[in-house]
This record gives sequence, structure tokens and C-alpha cells, in this order.
Amino acid sequence: MDGSATALLAALRLQLEWGADEALGDDPRDRLAAPNLATSPVPAAPPPPALVAAPVPPPAASLAALAEVLRGVDCALRETATNLVFGDGDPASGLMLIGEAPGADEDRLGKPFVGVSGQLLDRMLASIGLNRESGFYITNILPWRPPGNRTPTDAEMALFLPHVRRHIELVAPRNLVLLGGVAAKALLGAKDGITRLRGRWHEVALGDRRVPALATLHPAYLLRNPAAKRDAWHDLLMLRRRLDGESREKTP
Repeated sequence: MDGSATALLAALRLQLEWGADEALGDDPRDRLAAPNLATSPVPAAPPPPALVAAPVPPPAASLAALAEVLRGVDCALRETATNLVFGDGDPASGLMLIGEAPGADEDRLGKPFVGVSGQLLDRMLASIGLNRESGFYITNILPWRPPGNRTPTDAEMALFLPHVRRHIELVAPRNLVLLGGVAAKALLGAKDGITRLRGRWHEVALGDRRVPALATLHPAYLLRNPAAKRDAWHDLLMLRRRLDGESREKTP
């Protein structure tokens, strides 16, 4: 047996010891003629279309301008919704509430929290002396209604979060109230559920500014779970105490 045959047998024995006991192809390959897949450069695959960042428009200079920007956002929700639901209430009140997404009534009227859950919220806030005319401003994470009132997806929240943050910057509230788990997750980056986050103050970072934010239960949740209204009332009292404390600080 010549040296080349001996070398081939030794190579086969070594492969058997490594566990390579079957062929990968039906036909032998000429390794000298075929390209070496281990060293040949592999062209980089383009990123999936969904992960390609869209151009970021210049920051809106006003609430009206931001509403126009939102009308132009390329989003499938826009195709199934009836109206853009932007905001309602008094932007100069110093208090901004942020919920999840519009429902059927909100989509029809183009205003946030005007359905059954919104009416409950208005009554709750009225019990601590707040109203839409002068006491607070309210909006949602999504400006378009998801079909069937489903929960917003992470991708949808990520798409609109920069606009929500700009919305907060333009309103410039002294305090935020985050209604439900979707708003808390989006703005606090929290992994805990709303039942763990509620009942205490957090902060939403906007550049160098930190805005105090109270997480609480969404009124739609309270309609499904009336026993939780006691917890929501506790949160409202926390909010009222904070607002009263700010009023005392302003009093000379």
C-alpha cells in the first residue's frame, strides 16, 4: 500500500473516531475543483423589511402639527380605523393621562375615552375635583383603533412611542397618569404587570427632564373587575394629595 492510500485510510479512521460514520452527499465531490465553503465569503443577507428603520420626521412644533404627522404614519391600523384619535381636555392643566388605544366609540367620534370606560373615568376624576375642561388632558399610546379592540402589539407600540413622547414634551405636564399596563409598559419600560406597578409614583425620562408618573388601573379593567375599584380609589387619592401639595407650594 503506497503512502497516499495509507494517508487516506488514516483520515477515514480519524473521521470514524469523531463520529462521522455516514456520507453527507450521494456523490463524491472534488474538493480541489469545488469552492471551499469554509473560506469563501458569504454575502450578508439584507435585513428583513420590517426591521428597516423608517425615516424619522423632524419633531413637530405644535400639537396640531403632531396630529398631522400621525395622520401620515404608515401603519395598517390607519386603513381599518375611521378617525384619528389624538387628544382631549386642557393641555395647559399640568396633568396628562395616557391610556392604551381607542375603542369603537372613540374611533367613531375621534376623541379619547368617550365610551363606557371613559365615562367611568370622568366620574372617578370628578370625585377628586378634576374635569376635562380645565383639570387634565388625555390621550392614548395608539392614535388608531386596533381591529376588534385587541391589545396593541409590541411593534405598534414601538412605532408610535416616539410620537407619544413628543406629545408629552409638547403638553409639558407636571404629572402623568398611566392608565393600564400598555401605557405603563410603553413609557416605563417595565416588565411587571399593572397590578404590581400601580399605587406608586414612577418617572418618565424625557431627555434631561423626569416627569412624575402614577401608574393605575385602566377603567375598562375596573368595569370587568369592580372589586378593583378600591385600589383605583387609593391611586386617585395619591394623585389628589400630590396636586394639593403642588398647590400649596405655589401659594405665597
